[in-house]
Amino acid sequence: MSLLIYAESAEGKFKKVAFELASYAKKVAESLGTTVTAVTVNASDVSELSKYGVDKVLKVTNDKLATFNAKAYADVIKQAAQKEGAKVIVLSSTTDSIYLAPLVAVGLEAGYTSNVVGLPLSTSPFQVKRNAFSNKAFTITEISTDVKVLGLAKNSYGLVESSSSLSTEDFSPSLNDADFNVKVESVEKVSGKVTIADAEVVVSGGRGLKGPENWALVEDLAAVLGAATACSKPVSDLGWRPHSEHVGQTGKPVATNLYIAIGISGAIQHIAGINSSKVKVVINSDPEAPFFKVADYGVVGDAFEIVPKLTQKLKEFKAQNS
Repeated sequence: MSLLIYAESAEGKFKKVAFELASYAKKVAESLGTTVTAVTVNASDVSELSKYGVDKVLKVTNDKLATFNAKAYADVIKQAAQKEGAKVIVLSSTTDSIYLAPLVAVGLEAGYTSNVVGLPLSTSPFQVKRNAFSNKAFTITEISTDVKVLGLAKNSYGLVESSSSLSTEDFSPSLNDADFNVKVESVEKVSGKVTIADAEVVVSGGRGLKGPENWALVEDLAAVLGAATACSKPVSDLGWRPHSEHVGQTGKPVATNLYIAIGISGAIQHIAGINSSKVKVVINSDPEAPFFKVADYGVVGDAFEIVPKLTQKLKEFKAQNS
């Protein structure tokens, strides 16, 4: 009996969350006296998982799974769990895995809890700490089912290297043709940029930037910090930026190490979606902007004066320390 994780990948390469998941699972497996098995889908090189404590990889390679399909992927994970006799299955909190986890839980008749933010407080009974009420509080949840599915909140554990001797096995689960009735016509991919999903730092802009022609302020600062760019809902609704960059409760939730908001007043839905970020910085000309109440650091002033100076100072700092 091993602990099973689903190690997400994109275009054959593992996402950062896969390594955080492996790090977390290794520690949980030690407390349970078991090993860690990862199931991968169309991942090219799985050896890097051994750096984070994975003992075994079930490699699934199938062209039908080239595009994400929630039902089919959930069935793959379910069959992998049954094959390994896994009693604990851990998934991340990416958009794909949030969709997958309930389907996996139903398929295995398992209890499921999302937004887990730490190692189990107890394994008998099995209790975990999780975010609740849009990250405004914590709850202690007990899972009493024989099989348990956990959804680990992003950036809640971090990367912890723990070398292991990795074995690999080709795994060919049965696929249900009915799961592929929905066809994907096209997928838009962003290349050459840090994605919001993988970013440690996000620089986000709002209507305070006055128009899409001023977005270089956000992009220049993001480039210096190696950050992803994002925006508030009104900005994407106005068509200044693509909806894929909209972060918040109604967009993409983020839990970065640093979140910089430029010209964003701080609507409740936006705050709820970024509240898990560890350090929040706001730059706004309105001292009464709601964002200041939740920010760790705030700068009251004109973003068109402050941001270019900040970007230049960071460039100078990097040059001196390179």
